[in-house]
Amino acid sequence: MGTVTIGVSIAVPEPHGSLLQERREGFGDAAAHGIPTHVTLLPPTEVPAGELPAVEAHLVEVAAAGRPFPMRLSGTGTFRPLSPVVFVQVVEGAEACSRLQQQVRDASGPLARELQFPYHPHVTVAHGIDEAAMDRAYEELADYEAQWPCTGFALYEQGPDGVWRKLYEYAFGSAVVPPQATHADHGTLPTR
Repeated sequence: MGTVTIGVSIAVPEPHGSLLQERREGFGDAAAHGIPTHVTLLPPTEVPAGELPAVEAHLVEVAAAGRPFPMRLSGTGTFRPLSPVVFVQVVEGAEACSRLQQQVRDASGPLARELQFPYHPHVTVAHGIDEAAMDRAYEELADYEAQWPCTGFALYEQGPDGVWRKLYEYAFGSAVVPPQATHADHGTLPTR
């Protein structure tokens, strides 16, 4: 049956998501086209394909216990020199993201795993590109601001082409939301 690479994240809604993805591409980050703009709750994780139903059931439980919270992005930060990343900072909602990612990776669930680095919620805008472009990303987005109510998260799978595709959305306090339901009046779900 094989394995699949999955991730769990909070999508940055429109128009902010597309804008930051375009900026990331503009800084020369070749991976930008295949990575929807997001705040990671579970980094890329390889799981047996047969375990996806258990993963999905676990995420339904996590979401059902969750409550909406405000998210606000402001300014930039970097993980350099430890990791070649420039990001937009999560200045409101970080504690809620930390709790969520702990619940997603709970030791009793199917996604239990250790992290390579301590959890730090952020929105990557440049990764693994030359230093001058990293500096440009850091400077040009220093005044960036966005806010929205976070009402859930999503499960993504990375395809063989390296592109991340949404499998399911999970709304807080309820069951799974099919992806097709997110394309109502607002394009993509503005309150994730």
